[in-house]
Amino acid sequence: MADDWYVLIEEDTRVTRRADGVELKLHRWALVASHPVNGPKEQALAVAEDAALHYLPALLARHARPGETPARRAFLTPGGVWLVWLRQHQRECHIRVSTARLVHTQEEGHPLPRTLKEKLRNVLEGPDPSPVPWAPKD
Repeated sequence: MADDWYVLIEEDTRVTRRADGVELKLHRWALVASHPVNGPKEQALAVAEDAALHYLPALLARHARPGETPARRAFLTPGGVWLVWLRQHQRECHIRVSTARLVHTQEEGHPLPRTLKEKLRNVLEGPDPSPVPWAPKD
């Protein structure tokens, strides 16, 4: 895991809702793809640039016809993150493409099933205390 590089793609997922006769456009960034890169950071940067210049978000892909290409403006920030604006058929959206090194992974854990005795004790004594929230160590 010393050199596991990924290209991350985030989309602005927009949902339109109506409330009290008003149309609300709700925006939320969502991680839609994480692609592992075989190689060093420079290779990950090249893959990220390719994604920024060619990736088509789901919002536009649903309505695209074969052979169409959207208008695209790709901005490279000083931190190395690509912010891309796209427009096609009066639909606009934007994506964010970045590189990241995987430094930690942990699988989901499940406790062992409780015995009948433990379940009864929980009913009589109340639930276990909640875990202490994370705080920086002194």
